Amino acid sequence: MSTTTTHRFNAIAGICAAIAGAIFIAVQINHPPADLAHVVTTDVTIRMTAKIVFEALALVAFAGMFLRHRSRFGLLGRTGYGLVSIGFLAMLVQECIVGYYLPTIAHSRPVYVQHVLNAAMAHGATSGIGAMQGLFLICGMGYSLGGLLFGIALFRAGVLSRWASALFAYGTVSALALVTLPLSFSRPFAVPTGIALIGLGISLWREQRHQAETIDAPAAMLVAEPATR
Repeated sequence: MSTTTTHRFNAIAGICAAIAGAIFIAVQINHPPADLAHVVTTDVTIRMTAKIVFEALALVAFAGMFLRHRSRFGLLGRTGYGLVSIGFLAMLVQECIVGYYLPTIAHSRPVYVQHVLNAAMAHGATSGIGAMQGLFLICGMGYSLGGLLFGIALFRAGVLSRWASALFAYGTVSALALVTLPLSFSRPFAVPTGIALIGLGISLWREQRHQAETIDAPAAMLVAEPATR
């Protein structure tokens, strides 16, 4: 991949991160409860679709951040990038299941659907949901542990906004506390991660724009030089 192409991809990744963060915050507003009555509604389907877009954009954003920092990350950053990417990919699969599959079996298997929803929100018994339990475990570990390590690596690299890097580490790992907190806390806990992604995205976009201008400046001088002779 050429230097120019890399800068363009990273700039796009920055835009993806900012949009992903905005979506993640927006879908939390007036979010309906995770129960049988609401899983079959159009509102939930739209929100799950928005979350799928959020996770896809976040994966592109993480790739751009990793590409920008690959020479500075070391083992910690590489591990964090791998875990957070796996976690968000698992979350994307989770949202597809919740948004498109569960509504089709809500009337025929209501107990199973409610157990899956409880497990997705880290509340209630997870027995009797089969492979879904493993999927939710991957989501939780990838999002929380991966996000923590990735955020720390970004902070240590010192290229992107440090406040956004620290907030991303905090926002993702703080989700572990939801296991012991009421469901009403689950929506506000997502906001710091959304804000962090916006901050990281803007920081990456600006940094890549500056890098591109630095590279283009000598080329422009070479083009202009013959005309001055």
